[in-house]
Amino acid sequence: MAALIATHDGPFHADDVMAVALIRTFHDRQATVVRTRDRAQIDAADLVVDVGGAFDPSSGRFDHHQADYQGPRSAAGMVLDWLAASEQLDAELAANLRDGLMMYLDEVDNGRRAPDPTVPCFPRIVDALNQPARSHAAFDDAFAQAALFASAWLAGLVAKHARVLEARRGVRAAMERAVADGTRVIVLEEYLPWKQVYFEAGGETHPTDFVLHPGTDGSWRVVAIPPKLGDFAQKRSLPEPWAGLTDAALEDVTGVPGSVFCHKNRFIAVFKTREGAEEALRRHGLTAR
Repeated sequence: MAALIATHDGPFHADDVMAVALIRTFHDRQATVVRTRDRAQIDAADLVVDVGGAFDPSSGRFDHHQADYQGPRSAAGMVLDWLAASEQLDAELAANLRDGLMMYLDEVDNGRRAPDPTVPCFPRIVDALNQPARSHAAFDDAFAQAALFASAWLAGLVAKHARVLEARRGVRAAMERAVADGTRVIVLEEYLPWKQVYFEAGGETHPTDFVLHPGTDGSWRVVAIPPKLGDFAQKRSLPEPWAGLTDAALEDVTGVPGSVFCHKNRFIAVFKTREGAEEALRRHGLTAR
């Protein structure tokens, strides 16, 4: 049978929403929710989040409001810790969720940090989803929508993590091939989220400047590599005469049919074929070391 999760009724916050999404993502996709403060219903639930006055992972109780809990977690942080400790999700993914999502959520929910009013962060999104509700029933409906949103977000983060694991194999092999071939261009036979892996593998000092990979539309893209992760600069920019040109105008300066587009900031260029992209790079001296 599907697990029954109890949480409080009325207005909701980021931690109870995310706690439910975590449980559905990593523990029981069919878990149902009862939103209540009725003690009998709370006691009957399999898992209790953000209500109930108890923190006991062994019995599925995850409340942080009681006086005898002095830890740093919100209900969502408690649930993530439990899922990680019980090995219901990958340890590296758990660490990524902790650093990239849960620490901020815990700090906001426990009043150690105010959400930035200029950033559409998860606590502010959840607050906005509360606003149309004017009754307990309406809050229940809005909570269900918020939990779906959170679950979709987590599904994306899980998929991204899986792609990073895949990229560790493909990108590192492509980096090694570039060195062996004496080229400054890393070629990926399929698109992979390469930046994190590239810099994990010593990308700041790696003797490559560009990544060539297919686009989802069948085109091929040349992307300039930044000097470090998160930087908007490039180790080496694409040629200045290419900047901002498209189609025939770009073909004229590259000398290659099928040249499609070059960004004005010279960090990406698009070609219809792999062969065209490679020819444009060779003609303009961007490949050899």
